Amino acid sequence: MQAVRQCSACASRAAGGLLRLQADVSALQSKKSVLRRGAACSRFLSSSASVLISSRQATNRKTVQWKDAAQANTASLTLNPSVQQTEHLTHDSLIKRAASVVTDSTGTLLSQSTRALIDAFANYTKAVHTRIALQRRYLVSLGKLSPAEEDSLQRAIFVQKAEVSEQLTECKRLETTWIKAVNLCKMAAEAAYTSEAEQASITLRANIQLAQSHVDEARKMSAEADKKLAETKVEEIQRMAEFTSSLEDCDEHDIHEAYLRED
Repeated sequence: MQAVRQCSACASRAAGGLLRLQADVSALQSKKSVLRRGAACSRFLSSSASVLISSRQATNRKTVQWKDAAQANTASLTLNPSVQQTEHLTHDSLIKRAASVVTDSTGTLLSQSTRALIDAFANYTKAVHTRIALQRRYLVSLGKLSPAEEDSLQRAIFVQKAEVSEQLTECKRLETTWIKAVNLCKMAAEAAYTSEAEQASITLRANIQLAQSHVDEARKMSAEADKKLAETKVEEIQRMAEFTSSLEDCDEHDIHEAYLRED
C-alpha cells in the first residue's frame, strides 16, 4: 500500500513537471510570436519611414520646381508689364500708350534725319569753300602759270565742281526725308495730345523746334557759302575780261611795234 502511495506521488510530480514544461514551452512560443510581430512592426515602420522620406523629397523637388516656374513667370511679367495689366486697361489707356510709342518712334526718325541733313549741309558747305579757294587761286595765277600747271589747276576745279553738285543732290534728298519726318512728328504730337498723352506731345513738339533750329543754322551756313561762290563767279568774269583785254592790248602793242619796225 505504501508503495502504491509512493508511485502515485511520483506520478503526480511527473505530471506537474510535465505541465510546467508545457507552460514554459507555451510561454516561449508566445515570446517568439511577440518577437516576430515586433520585427514585422519594425520592418513596417522602417518601410513606412522610407516611403515618407521619399514622398517628402519628391514634394520638396516639386515645390522647388514650382517656385522656379513662378519666379520665371514673374520675371516675364516684370519685363513685359503690359501683359500683366492688359486685362485691366481701358481702350483710352491703350490708345494713350500707343500714342506715346508713336511719339518715341517719330522722334527717333526726326533725330536721325536731322543729324544726317546737318552733316550733308556741312559737307556741301565745305565743298563750296574748297571750290572757291581753287577758283580764286586760278584767278590770281592767270598768266603766271605754265600750261601744265594751269591745266592741272583747271582739272582740280572741274573735279570740285562735280563734288559740289553731288553734295547738293545729297542735301536735297535728305532734306526731303527730313521734311517728311517733321510732318510725321507733327501728326504724332497732335495724336498724342488728343489721346491725353500731353507730356509726350509737349516733348515731341520741343524736339521739332530744336531740329528746325539746327537745320536752319546749317542751311544758313550753306547759303552764305553759295553767296560767296556767286561773288567768286562774278569776280571770275571780271578778272577774265581784264585778262583778255590785257592780252588784246599786248597783241595790239606787238602789232604796232612790228608795223613801226617795218616802216
